[in-house]
Amino acid sequence: MSASIDYNKYEAVIGLEVHAQLLTHSKLFSSDSAAFGGQPNTHISPVTLGHPGTLPFLNRKAVELAIRLGFACHCEIERENFFARKNYFYPDLPKGYQISQHTAPICVGGHVPIFADGAARNIRLNRIHLEEDAGKSIHDQDPHNTMVDYNRAGVPLVEIVTEPDLHHADEAYAYLTELRRLVRWLEVCDGNMEEGSMRCDANISIRLKGDTSLGTKVEVKNMNSIRNVKRAIENEIKRQIELVEAGERIVQETRSFEASNGSSFPLRSKEEANDYRYFPEPDLAPFRITEDFLNEIRSALPELPEEMVQRYMQELQLPEYDARVICDDKPTAAYFEALIATTPHHKAAANWMLGPVKSWLNERNGSMEQFPLQPASLAELIALIADGKVNFSIASSRILPAMIEAPGKTPLAIATELNLIQDKDENSILPVIEAVLAKYPGKVAEFRAGKKGLIGLFVGEVMKMSAGKADPKLTNELLLKQLNS
Repeated sequence: MSASIDYNKYEAVIGLEVHAQLLTHSKLFSSDSAAFGGQPNTHISPVTLGHPGTLPFLNRKAVELAIRLGFACHCEIERENFFARKNYFYPDLPKGYQISQHTAPICVGGHVPIFADGAARNIRLNRIHLEEDAGKSIHDQDPHNTMVDYNRAGVPLVEIVTEPDLHHADEAYAYLTELRRLVRWLEVCDGNMEEGSMRCDANISIRLKGDTSLGTKVEVKNMNSIRNVKRAIENEIKRQIELVEAGERIVQETRSFEASNGSSFPLRSKEEANDYRYFPEPDLAPFRITEDFLNEIRSALPELPEEMVQRYMQELQLPEYDARVICDDKPTAAYFEALIATTPHHKAAANWMLGPVKSWLNERNGSMEQFPLQPASLAELIALIADGKVNFSIASSRILPAMIEAPGKTPLAIATELNLIQDKDENSILPVIEAVLAKYPGKVAEFRAGKKGLIGLFVGEVMKMSAGKADPKLTNELLLKQLNS
């Protein structure tokens, strides 16, 4: 049936809800550890377990991190805040309810910029609000019973909710990639989806292109990577279109994505807000955010990645691609900042970051923090090339590995030891040139007949025969003299 369906006549409408665990030491309403892992049920106390007589108390750091993210996402910050009880039964919520913000989210509106399908645009946010996480149900350790680990219960979360602004799985991929970069950059969340510290639910509906009304939405959960979010959205759009084309009704429900085969299955009918019976949390007083507190957070914000990209393009004249790759993660950007502070050769510095340095890290599946050379050492190597003492090929293939093996040695010392300093002596280069031209008489004739592109062949052969020591610029000049004589 699917072969005859015109999928392109439909448009998807997608909204994302991202839960990000905040990088605090303790939980949102208790002093219990918020660290990932640990033996099951060791990061708990009577407060986490909701014992009678215990009272929650608010974690100031969690509020600060939520506001930091709100500023970065261009949100309005709500000054008067309170929490509500969200009532529903899950075995991994020991109190039987979740403490969350409902009618007064701490951050309102805002947007996240994305670059998808060759264009930049802003994905509007509806809200960012604070709430506590639930524990974790474990189904594969006992054949008859579900085990519950309450270590995660009470860990502080922000829920970042978009408007229904996305229309393709690729846009969702770009949004989540940018959001993960942002929370890591701000040190708000580690963004590790595999460990569950950043989780995404997608609300998806379809409509005919040109329609403005929203269709029946389906929520898809249980996606542990950005790639799987993309796959789940693609699968759900296809499923809904095929249901409509078959004359069937789309049911509002929550579905779980099965990554092993790329399909989904229903979990439950979708709850509405009134199903949760929200009411103000009686055990927590409302809290007010002062202007002094906001100014303190605002002044401590780092330069954001998009701001840094624009600065590199305008002040350093870097291509947009170079600037965006360098700003892809904070450690790489920090290293580049230190590098350009020690060398005036900014484009060469970017080429090294995107070329040999990135290759070295990729071969070891490593991150920038693991690169062993200090920025000042790499700047010395860049200066060697700029001064014409070595060429890039020799520097990247011979000198850089030697520097990594012996970080205490300067690149000049290594180049000298390995006899790699470029030869600028005409008297030593000319015999090599003559040998190369004698080796390729036919190519010489072709060059003289007008095939000027062969100069690259001759230069390459001279470099090979001189073990890379011949100065390329001088070699090129001498070759042209010989060939044109």
